[in-house]
Amino acid sequence: MFKIRSFSRQHTCCLMDETFIQRKRTAAVLGSMVVPKYCDPKTVYTPKDIQTDMLSEHGLNLSYMQAWRAKEKALQFLRGNPCDSYNKLPKYFYILEKNYPCSVVKLKKAADDCFLYAFVALCTSINGWQHCRPVVVVDGTFLKSAYKGIMLTASTMDAAGTIFPLAYAVVDSENDASWKWFFEQFKEAYGERPSMCVVSDRHESILKATSVVYPGLAHYSCMWHIWTNIRSKFKKGHLQLHELYFATARSYTMDEFNERMLKIEEVDLCVKSYLYDIGYHRWSRVHATVNRTFTMTSNIAESLNAVTKDARELPIFDLFEYMRTLLERWTKEKLSKAKGTFTYLGHKYNKELEDNSTLSQKLRVRASTDHIHTVLDGVKRYIVCLENKKCSCGQFQLDELPCAHALAALRHRNETYENYCSPYYTRKSLLLTYEMPINPLPDEGKWDVPQHILDEVVKPPAGDKRQPGRPHKERYKTFDEIKSKKYKVLCGNCGGEGHNKRTCKNAPKKK
Repeated sequence: MFKIRSFSRQHTCCLMDETFIQRKRTAAVLGSMVVPKYCDPKTVYTPKDIQTDMLSEHGLNLSYMQAWRAKEKALQFLRGNPCDSYNKLPKYFYILEKNYPCSVVKLKKAADDCFLYAFVALCTSINGWQHCRPVVVVDGTFLKSAYKGIMLTASTMDAAGTIFPLAYAVVDSENDASWKWFFEQFKEAYGERPSMCVVSDRHESILKATSVVYPGLAHYSCMWHIWTNIRSKFKKGHLQLHELYFATARSYTMDEFNERMLKIEEVDLCVKSYLYDIGYHRWSRVHATVNRTFTMTSNIAESLNAVTKDARELPIFDLFEYMRTLLERWTKEKLSKAKGTFTYLGHKYNKELEDNSTLSQKLRVRASTDHIHTVLDGVKRYIVCLENKKCSCGQFQLDELPCAHALAALRHRNETYENYCSPYYTRKSLLLTYEMPINPLPDEGKWDVPQHILDEVVKPPAGDKRQPGRPHKERYKTFDEIKSKKYKVLCGNCGGEGHNKRTCKNAPKKK
């Protein structure tokens, strides 16, 4: 036992200074120091990087768990609690409608105020849609934040052949109800246009939803997704079938299609039966009831998913704001490129036309009438009707762009190609697509929101909280996808393929 007889409040030892005055290396302190590293969701800054930087800059030797907790604190400071993010949606959607009139912004909750669906179609996309070909590519991709969910997107191609996002939504999962709700909001925003069609990855819920919301609308399948199904279902002749299938899907005439289908039948009769059961009109260009031109796959939707890969880790409020800023940036950049375009057509279609023009140089033309010409390509003969914008090769009418034979006929008449191209490919359409800018939103602290909007409660999805542990960032790939990848093993000793340094029997490579 000790008895204190006198006590001096003045402490001069350095140990007490370090204990009571200096900040400790707690997760909150370290997290506040690394917050700027996580402002951009694409930045990869791992706990290992935190360990390295803290040791080199501040002389702090952190364990991995200390660095991981610092990262979690930094993300919490920057993005807030994922649970609270859902409660911000009502005021955010109110500001969107206020700043972007004529936009379609919808939020749907369950009976217990839990989040169910959210949909956004900005006025800029709605205005630009009128100047794009009415081919809508839809797809869904999973979220990687604290709560589960699926982000649905709809997009099309502009006159330059680049992605033009139309709408995006967050739903609970890809099911009949969620896709039906998505297409109902899409129809409210964009309506229905003549010759409109939808391209998707053959998800059953998409097929059902479009048949209900858009009865009679043409629905096509991505030819790449059909090929992956063929590759997984049928085990023989993959090398032969790969080239044959894609050539068949891209055929411009019925004769070409039938000839290639016979070759597919020779390789595997079951593959032909499978393609027939799907319906030729769903994947074949020449059988399509509505002209889909160059959109034979859902690649633009997959590309949009790749762009948002890192953003899908954000809380839902930050995800919607990321999508808005992405559209704001793309609109500005594409408008600048459109103003810097001095050709009659957009970049992609102008390149196609130049390639056709090169091929047309060696063709011979014989005029039958003012509008009908015979074009000789070696021993082959093609009939071009400029009045109806058709060629016996099929490319002129299906691509809605002069083929090599049509360009040869036009050169024979000393006529330019401008009147024979689709208006959806022109520079004028490109400028009109992006004529309406997306203005920035004010800071969140300056939002003027009515009290009844602030009082609205949105709870996180019930039962959709992710389980503890390292989250899965990539989708689960099928065995066939993994098996199809060809990995090259290179030797570090001789540089040869098929073996490694330990099993190498060759002489070392010269340096």
